[in-house]
Amino acid sequence: MKRLAFISLTAPGKALAASAAARLPELEIRQFCFAAYADAETEAFDSLAALTAALFPDYDALVFVCACGIAVRMIAPHLRSKQTDPAVLCMDQSGKFVIPLLSGHIGGANALAERIAAVTGAVPVITTATDTGGLFSPDSFAAANQLVITDTDAAKAIAAAVIQGGDIGFRSELPHPALPKPLTAEGCPRCGIVIANECTEPPFPVTLHLIPKNLVIGIGCRRGTSCPEIAAAVLNRLAANGLDPRRICAAATVDLKADEPGLLAFCKAQKLPLHTYSAEQLMQVSGDFTASAFVSSITGADNICERSAVLCSGGTLVMRKQAADGVTVAAAEMPLRLDFERKLL
Repeated sequence: MKRLAFISLTAPGKALAASAAARLPELEIRQFCFAAYADAETEAFDSLAALTAALFPDYDALVFVCACGIAVRMIAPHLRSKQTDPAVLCMDQSGKFVIPLLSGHIGGANALAERIAAVTGAVPVITTATDTGGLFSPDSFAAANQLVITDTDAAKAIAAAVIQGGDIGFRSELPHPALPKPLTAEGCPRCGIVIANECTEPPFPVTLHLIPKNLVIGIGCRRGTSCPEIAAAVLNRLAANGLDPRRICAAATVDLKADEPGLLAFCKAQKLPLHTYSAEQLMQVSGDFTASAFVSSITGADNICERSAVLCSGGTLVMRKQAADGVTVAAAEMPLRLDFERKLL
């Protein structure tokens, strides 16, 4: 979770939001307040409906400091999918309760509620069955460990099996600590989880395939290259190399491209952070890279996409530099280790 918005309607609500925001330095927070009570520290708004519509698609979490009914009515027209909707929480202006309303697991609303409660003294009101029972949640586990859920029906079936006390099979290509209950690597339970880049033969009657979201794409492009051209080059190159685009977690390039409109538009459309590095930083990356004298003469680094992908990922190349229509693309795999105690925040 990165971008969070506090939305308040009253002076006490504004003060509570400001106090909470000051105690959450790890998050990128913007504070919005109804115009009549806004001050220099908050951004004023006149229409809560218009503000919600503007923030809903772009923010990781919205925290309404108001009555639950108001918050529910504001978000209702924008609900799409638990896979894409942001975390939505509600706090009363007295700071007694903080309530996750939407995306408790995948969006991290439950964990955020506990975090806000810890810094404000509020009571987190968690209603999801796995959390109230202290049970394993496939949704929360996937979100906290950068894993993409490929089948929401299978995820629901596994959550139901957990609540009913059944064993859950577990297979993983990623390293992990000892399995907590009810996960087991033994036998073949009816429901199970497989963590792998590909899952061609489901080992369980009901198999939830989780894909590691750990692919960093390095990108180089000519000035003026459009977003559609960059998107086509990236997706075509990944497909040609058997790499699932759902695995992409970030994009990287040289700092000379930090203001490239097409690249920025591509990253925004794909909801990817863009990391940029100086030529000096790129040239300090050790490894076997495809050098280009021309690229070096223009940027100061002999390779942009491979070096930036490796530097950003901290891992190894899985796709070397490939060029198409003025766009060069490479991909590196970020090392991941599973953690069953980790929470999304």
